[in-house]
Amino acid sequence: MAKNLDVVLLLDFYGDMLTVKQKDFLGYYYNDDLSLSEIAENEGITRQGVRDSIKRAEAQLFEMEERLGLAKRFEQVRQGLENIESAAEKINQVNLNGAQSREINDSIVKIKSTVSSLME
Repeated sequence: MAKNLDVVLLLDFYGDMLTVKQKDFLGYYYNDDLSLSEIAENEGITRQGVRDSIKRAEAQLFEMEERLGLAKRFEQVRQGLENIESAAEKINQVNLNGAQSREINDSIVKIKSTVSSLME
């Protein structure tokens, strides 16, 4: 079973909507890198039972993302903040090479500070 790294992000967003077992199994499989056999042995169930639970949980996560789109929106906001930060740095370079305006510099510091706090 190939590991889908998107599941890790979706688990962060929607994991609390899964059953405790589904969340645990996904955590063991994706975060702790345990094999299906290791999870089965630790939980006292069959390997197939673990696989089925993981597959159902993954399907639920993808369905929730399709309906709610929180992870997609998060990625769009993160990319937008990176673009804003990059543009602020370009403005800063122009300011340093030319006008050297204190107001522009103060605004750039505010922009970068805001971006930094939003990316935490």
